Amino acid sequence: MIVTRTEDEINKLREAGRIVGLTHKYLQQFIKPGISTKELDRLAKAFIESKGCTCSFEGLYGFPGSICISLNNEVVHGIPSHRKLKEGDIVKLDVGACYQGYHGDSAWSYIVGKPNCKKDEELLKWTEESLMNGLKAIHDGCTTGDIGHAVFKTARKYNLGVVRELVGHGVGDKVHMDPDVPNYGTEKKGPTLHTGNVIAVEPMLNLGTADIYMLDDNWTICTDDDKNSAHFEHTVLVTDDGYEILTRRDVELDPEDIVK
Repeated sequence: MIVTRTEDEINKLREAGRIVGLTHKYLQQFIKPGISTKELDRLAKAFIESKGCTCSFEGLYGFPGSICISLNNEVVHGIPSHRKLKEGDIVKLDVGACYQGYHGDSAWSYIVGKPNCKKDEELLKWTEESLMNGLKAIHDGCTTGDIGHAVFKTARKYNLGVVRELVGHGVGDKVHMDPDVPNYGTEKKGPTLHTGNVIAVEPMLNLGTADIYMLDDNWTICTDDDKNSAHFEHTVLVTDDGYEILTRRDVELDPEDIVK
């Protein structure tokens, strides 16, 4: 069942989303060669909790971290560890925050220092473009197929592999809810969305094959050909004439959160 949110619920989802956006802004300061993904995870947890939220992913389905951190050919669900970022790595931070029982969820991909090649820069640019084109399809009465079609059309324009096994989803008092929001689809097909629904749209696109496999840790998903992958995600509210991004990135950090 797709839930239509009350104004009170929407305000809580807005705050959860705001904290997610702030967390990304905060963590960007630390994305440099030499920092470990475990340290990034520690920083994320401390920051989220300092803002009156809890980490949505901590312990979710048994996940052993506070946020998901995936590198290079890892698509999603990377476990924070003592691995250190290297110059040119693509690091994907998937952040969830829970405010008074309601969740925000957003992933973003970053290049550590200088990119290794132009293709990596293009991968991030094109995956973000596919996300934004997917969001442009959202309005009262749209379908999940409209969104997926827009994402897929953009991805295929750039010959990127579209991961099919992993999809976007509804967001609310649980991290993952109805409906599924695939990154492919047919216009006017799939569940219909209405004003007050909240969903996460999250293209996961690869430089090579769309095929994936799971590591022995039973969490980390990798590309089958070991080529790089990118992941971009926003939680959005469906409105009468479009959408509202709840996990906005144009948020300002408090001065005390800025590293000098």
